[in-house]
Parts: sequence; C-alpha cells; structure tokens
Amino acid sequence: MKKDYILLLVVLVFGSSFALNRSSSADSAELSVAERITARDYPSIFQAWNPADNLPNKDRWAVMAMHDLVWHGPGGFGLIWDTKPTGLAESFTPESIKAGRKIRRDLLKLNPNIILIAEIRYRDAHPNFLPEGHNWWKRDKNGELVKGWGEGGFICLDFANPQFREHVAQRAGAAVQSGVVDGVLLDWWRDDEDRIALVKAVREAIGDKYLIITNTNERTAPKSAPYINGYFMECTRSKTAADWERIAATLKWAEQNLRPPRANCIETWYHNSREDLHLMRATTALALTHSDGYCLFSDPNPLPSWDHRHNWYPFWDKSLGKPVGEAAAKYDGTVIREFENGSVVYNPMGNRPVEVTFSKTRKSAATGILSERHKLTCPDGDIYLKTEP
Repeated sequence: MKKDYILLLVVLVFGSSFALNRSSSADSAELSVAERITARDYPSIFQAWNPADNLPNKDRWAVMAMHDLVWHGPGGFGLIWDTKPTGLAESFTPESIKAGRKIRRDLLKLNPNIILIAEIRYRDAHPNFLPEGHNWWKRDKNGELVKGWGEGGFICLDFANPQFREHVAQRAGAAVQSGVVDGVLLDWWRDDEDRIALVKAVREAIGDKYLIITNTNERTAPKSAPYINGYFMECTRSKTAADWERIAATLKWAEQNLRPPRANCIETWYHNSREDLHLMRATTALALTHSDGYCLFSDPNPLPSWDHRHNWYPFWDKSLGKPVGEAAAKYDGTVIREFENGSVVYNPMGNRPVEVTFSKTRKSAATGILSERHKLTCPDGDIYLKTEP
C-alpha cells in the first residue's frame, strides 16, 4: 500500500511537471523579435498604418500578414485605452488585451516572422485626445494652440513637459506589456533635447526586449541612436539623384549605428502613379542591397486619401531566401548583392541603363525573361533568380 501511494505521488508530480513543461513549451513556441527579424525571407515589405488596397478578395488580416512588419495605432491591433479622453490613459481594457492577443496569434499563424508595432502619439493628436485646456497641449507665446500640420486638424502636444514625457513612456510600456505588440513607433523624429529625454524614458519603460522605431525621414539622428532599433525613412524627396544618394547614405548609416536587433524601414512615394514600377523596383533593390531591412512603395502623402496606402506587387512575393553576403559596387555604377536563390541589382538614379550578365541563365522577376543577359533601366532594380538549384 505504501509503495502504491509513493508510486501515485511520483506519477502525479511527474504528470504535473510534464504538463507545465508542455505549457511552457507552447508559450515559448513563438520566436523572439530578433529571431523573427533574422528568420524572414526577402524581399521584406512593411505596412505603415494603412494597407495594400489592391487585393479586395483577400481577408484584411491575410493582407496584413503578407507584410513582415506592421505598425498602427494600438486600436489597429484591437487594443482599447481604458480611460477617456484616451490621451489620459496609461493602460488598456482587459477585454481588448484578450482580443489583441488573439489577433496577434492569428497573424503569427499566417506569418510566423511578422513584427507588430504600436504608434505612441507624443507630438500631436486629435483635439479629442485630451480635455480642452489641458496643460499637455502645446501653446505658442500668445497662448494659442499649435497646429500639428497642415492637414488633419491635429494639435501639437507639449513633449517638453517632463510629466507628459513620463506619461508617454508609461503608455509605451503598457503597449508592450499587453503581449500584443513587439515595440513602439515614435513619429516626427529628430535629435533635440526633449526628444532624447523622451526616448530614454521610453527605453527604460519598455526594457531591452522590445523595439523602438522612429521616423527620421531621410536624416540621421546620432544622439538618440543608442536607444533606437530602426528608422522609418519616410522619404518625402526622391526626384533627383542627390535625393537617392542621401536616402542610401542614411539607410547605410542606420544599418551600422542603430541598436540591434535592427529594423530599418524605407518608404518612397510614386511620382506619377502606382504604376511607376521602375521606382518601386528601385526602392526594393535599394533596401535589399543596402540593408537587411524592410521597404514600401506607396501613395504620396499630399493626396486627399489616407497616407501610405499602396499596392501589393508580385515583385514583392518572397523568392530570394536570405542574404549570403554584403553588397558590392560594380564598375558600371550598379550595386549587387547575393541571396540564397538569386542576385539583386540596384541601378541608382543618375547612372545609365546597363546590361547585367551572369554565367548561367537567370530569370528576371521584373520581366520574366530567362537569359544570361538582362537590360536594366535607370533608376531601377531587379531580382535575378537562379534557374538551377
């Protein structure tokens, strides 16, 4: 009887331990942020707030999951602030956290390497964000509210106020602690005393595990770089060779100087229409040759429609695998980089059309042509896929 009792205890303890281990294993099945960044294949596209809208027959979550990195306001992932006006809140409703975690699980099932980022507003917000007359609204020397930007009707926030900066940091902490997102986005970024104080507070609040992405446009921000994992390069200027040189230099700098794991995101806008395919390919090839980051080709912000809407292009369908080396500048002015399944060639604005040659047949992702020789216009880029294992 005593032996039977001891055996029963052993079975119960072992069974409990086994169940706990299984649960722990299930919880840890999700890759870390750094692992997901490394594990993804290329090309790698990101979504900035608004979706690809040329796939009407696809479910919205399926379209989102085609992108490897997505940011949105917390509400875009199901999170709801627990206080009104929402600008006063520092936590989310329990029900919305539960809903947001389900959205996250569903997205990870569709794309196990997707990264989810919540924008935390600190520079400007809708007039309903804070109570009227609140001291966190920014005012000019005459006491008048400062407008956020020309369109949208938003009002600037006073991030020079240390109390407000701490509040922003607490909101960032709440976002990552919800278990729904992998980091935060801080828009409208440059190096100044108040922003550096802000990013330090945000980093302290979220810890080392999560990402901070900032929108520097085509500029670098070296003083805040130690706290930041990636730039959102919202490239508002891309019509001259000098523009593209500046974009490439900033992207290269960010790849070398920001905090790992790095998640740099480069976006250019079309010049005439979404059918500026050579510009889409040039943007993609620039990202592929000059970084391990993400890219986007989208509508220009001045359009009356929502910003950052875009097409999904077949050129973006994953085909390259992973990079196997660094980029190399060629004598003809192009830049080439090798991947597991092929080569990427970037031909920058200001160069000339070139002929790209290989020792074996390659398939152009742009034209579908199978050949050892391919013509590449300028500015442009292409993916040349191996036709043999």
